[in-house]
Amino acid sequence: MSEKKVIPIGPYHPLQEEPEFFRLIVEGERVTELEIEIGYNHRGIEKIAESKHWDQVPFAVERICGICSSSHPFAYCLAVEDLLGITVPERANYIRMIIDELQRIHSHLLWLGLAGHFIGYNTVWMWAWKAREPILDLFELICGNRQNYAMMKIGGVRRDIKEETYSVIKKTIKELYPVLNMFKKVVNDDPVIGKRTKGVGILKKEEGISLGVVGPTARASAIDVDVRRDDAYAFYNNINWSVIVRNEGDIYAKIIVRVLEMFESCSIIEQCLEKITKGPIEVEVRDIPEGEGIGRVEAPRGECFHYVRSDGTNRPVRHKIRAPSFVNVPSNIVTVPGYTISDAALTLAAVDPCYCCTERCAVFTKNGQKVFTGDDLIKLSIEKTAKLKNEYGLE
Repeated sequence: MSEKKVIPIGPYHPLQEEPEFFRLIVEGERVTELEIEIGYNHRGIEKIAESKHWDQVPFAVERICGICSSSHPFAYCLAVEDLLGITVPERANYIRMIIDELQRIHSHLLWLGLAGHFIGYNTVWMWAWKAREPILDLFELICGNRQNYAMMKIGGVRRDIKEETYSVIKKTIKELYPVLNMFKKVVNDDPVIGKRTKGVGILKKEEGISLGVVGPTARASAIDVDVRRDDAYAFYNNINWSVIVRNEGDIYAKIIVRVLEMFESCSIIEQCLEKITKGPIEVEVRDIPEGEGIGRVEAPRGECFHYVRSDGTNRPVRHKIRAPSFVNVPSNIVTVPGYTISDAALTLAAVDPCYCCTERCAVFTKNGQKVFTGDDLIKLSIEKTAKLKNEYGLE
């Protein structure tokens, strides 16, 4: 019997763009157990939102994630509009959908490229990131920026899409289809991708339901959920599209779901451009009354949830955010054990984790008084760093 040993992945690791700590308990090359430790990346955006004007919050939450930076302000605006009980103009809804689906394509292409890179298939990486460039160019044309689009606002959108831009969007989408077909063929036929991903990191349907996974992570395990259909917002119920579901639950299924979802996103964008009509892009909102509201959006990684509460002032008194990675990352506890160390790295990346989305800063209180001040948290951090250095024999 091999001796059990610990192999750390993180909190700083070339495979991870952000800090998170995964402790692999291994026997030889086989992983027997996984421990996940979060808490390395606090930015306190929920607390920051309480100090911002209602109209400033979208700019703050847009920076929760650089890849799906439209999903958070979208969900926040839906939450405030739920509180207000207002209906967004038709044109604004179509613009919101176009931006959100372009973002989904951008996110899935980025993940696909990184997936190729992680298995040593850098050709796929370069292909995917080349295909992503025209999508980012569209964002720059529409919004003036390739990232953090600043399009969503309470009551509608901040910028219109000019009619002369329609043809550019259509041309870009049309040219993307052959590229997506190439990726589909590569994923289906390439023996390297199949060998590294088929039957690896399996998440069973029952396990996925128990853990509450969302997005492609859920749909790859035969869990047929999608907020765009199940709790339709904007005009998704007026568009013909399909929810992509696979049964295998492995890394390969997650790849297939994301590739096929890009085809659906292209179709949704094309239909939005056909259906969009002239008209206002926002309704004026001046005051936010007391109340509470929720907003749910299907981000590229799954359901993005925002809750807001108002006391009638010009800023939220409470803002709660739950990003999809918060529920998807824990699924690694059941998908990583039983496979090899090399498989573990791929499995961890297969849920397309966003640790910036997952992390948040909590303020602990007791009887209305803060238990920890900012200085206390810094002191605790220094003490833990010293403890870890001593534990691992570091200077």
